[in-house]
Amino acid sequence: MEWLSITTIIFLFWKGTASLSVVPLNLFSGASSFPLLAIPLFILAGGLMETSGISLRLVNMANSLVGFIRGGLAMVTVVATMIQSEISGSSVADAAAIGNVVIPAMEKRGYPRALSAAIVSNAASAAILIPPSIPMIIYAWMAETSVAKLFFAGFFPGFLAGAGMMSLSYYYARKYNLPVERKFSVRQVGKSTTEAFWALFIPIVIWGGILLGIATATEVAALAVVAAFIIGVFIYRELPGRNIIRVLKDSTGQTAIVMVIVASSAVLGWFLTSEQIPQKFARMILETTSNKYLILFFLNIFFFVAGMFLHSAAAIILIVPIVMPLIRQIGVDPIHFGIIVTLNLGVGQQTPPVATVLFTTAAIARLPFWEVFRAGWPFTAVLAAVTLLVTYVPWISLGPLHLIKW
Repeated sequence: MEWLSITTIIFLFWKGTASLSVVPLNLFSGASSFPLLAIPLFILAGGLMETSGISLRLVNMANSLVGFIRGGLAMVTVVATMIQSEISGSSVADAAAIGNVVIPAMEKRGYPRALSAAIVSNAASAAILIPPSIPMIIYAWMAETSVAKLFFAGFFPGFLAGAGMMSLSYYYARKYNLPVERKFSVRQVGKSTTEAFWALFIPIVIWGGILLGIATATEVAALAVVAAFIIGVFIYRELPGRNIIRVLKDSTGQTAIVMVIVASSAVLGWFLTSEQIPQKFARMILETTSNKYLILFFLNIFFFVAGMFLHSAAAIILIVPIVMPLIRQIGVDPIHFGIIVTLNLGVGQQTPPVATVLFTTAAIARLPFWEVFRAGWPFTAVLAAVTLLVTYVPWISLGPLHLIKW
């Protein structure tokens, strides 16, 4: 994503309005914000989960809860991905952690391989709404709003998207006559929940710290890493030293990619702001229409198209500063708009040419990504429908905020 900085340099040469010294200054300042420190920490926590047996125990627990329904393994995938997202904060990490476990298992049970990959991929994008969410952290930083409130506002829309995908999974289960995994057993639920107790302890650490006001999102991210390490090494004992080194290398690579995008986007964001692009954009929209709902519809399309071509971090950093003056002018709550943005980018993760989550799951399934896309577009349509519902029914995201005294 270094093209973002190169684009800015070209613009600076063309306009001749500022020194090139602003490029390294903004590269540094763009990546040095304290809230952004949560990103590498949540990525590391997700990596430790994937390799320490935590993800497998979450899948087993989800299987005991919904495996008795026809096509239950597909529903298990959705539920396990939602639980996994409580720790990793990354859709790509969720898809990798859950996909490596469930895609082979689903194929053995008669699921079409492309459908299996599509369910994992879209469930991971829906789970981006379940905090902690890296796109939400970046949005909160750019919009200067509360990370904790944004996290809490994402719960209900996330569960709504998950319920929609589980319903669609049941339809496909009937269509392909997919099997029931097991009979419901209270004893099995108790056993699997006991085995997954320590895995579930990590979300408790995260949310306990945030809701009780003990720690910030960045600080609970560090606690999540410590908890995942202790559980993997000393409790489950499935995290040998060589795996820790591999997790550190992988997490460093993922962090580098995200932070290069963040830093480079900050440079171009500075240029757009200096040229008053946000104000010009708001004026252009308001000259077209002053109807709040029509403006939100246009912005949904705008973010959907951006999500097709940009990484979610880049899209947020580039576009949010441009549209926030307009959002405030038409009276839309920044928290509500943050959920709309996150949903749109979730849809973008499933639509080529970028489609990072789609490519990840296609690679895990060893299938051409177009084949996975064709199998998964109905699930993506569910996510798009939830996006429109949340856009025009603000209570879905803002209502739960009134249950807590902030």
